[in-house]
Amino acid sequence: MTKKFKIVTDSSVLLTPEEITQYDIKIVPLTVELNGQTYRDGENISRADLLAALQNDQQPKTSQPALGSFVDTFTELTADGSPVIAIVLSDHLSGTYASAQMAAEMVAGDITIINSMNADRGLAFQVLAAAQDAQAGKSLAEIKAHLQDVHERTLTDVFVAQMGSLVASGRISNFAGHISKLLNIKLVTHLTDGKLSMIAKGRSNKTFYKRCQAIAEESKGREIAEIALSHVGCDEKYLTTLKEYLLSNQDPNTPCSTELTSSVIMSHVGLNGNGVTILYK
Repeated sequence: MTKKFKIVTDSSVLLTPEEITQYDIKIVPLTVELNGQTYRDGENISRADLLAALQNDQQPKTSQPALGSFVDTFTELTADGSPVIAIVLSDHLSGTYASAQMAAEMVAGDITIINSMNADRGLAFQVLAAAQDAQAGKSLAEIKAHLQDVHERTLTDVFVAQMGSLVASGRISNFAGHISKLLNIKLVTHLTDGKLSMIAKGRSNKTFYKRCQAIAEESKGREIAEIALSHVGCDEKYLTTLKEYLLSNQDPNTPCSTELTSSVIMSHVGLNGNGVTILYK
């Protein structure tokens, strides 16, 4: 009897504890460095811990999982002959995909690495699709086709409210970050083919509200299955306003989560930033 696929992802993903347990998803932690100490994301540092650090003006650094973490995970999961599918953070945002590929080559097992071209809940949509397919006993080809379909039905934006973390991570220059901070510039970025690009900027939250209004207009004629407003300490009123704009042409009861994003994503987006991730039916 053919064994079912086991599913692996990395800790940039936004999954609920219930989803992880239900589908027996294995998560490989990325690393976060804070005050000279290295932590394993989701294991010995929580999202709440990282948020508190940012609120106290402490700037963390991140890196992809150690190669050994993937090797150990793949070795463990393939020991009984099971095939493995690892779906990971976009290769344009991290070196995680390259680490996973290298680890797969070092382990004598049936391991497939898939570049999600996404992160956070956008990554989760693909992980959950693969996990459901795996439980149903579907083939690798069927699972890959399903993940491509999910990818094409996903919209991901990142709203950046403060520039400090982007400067610290090297995503923008110190000079540009300093000027943006002085001008209180807020950025709207959009994920296309795994790459983030700036599509709008402004000096208040109206910049973000206008983008959500535009998304609502663009979504006319398409039904939204789920929205995720993952965030870095945003207040409830602001998140509710985003939701109302996004669902202005949709069923107001459409599922919409407002969870803290992962420690790794927090480290780059910075305080009061948030993601807007939409899965269309």
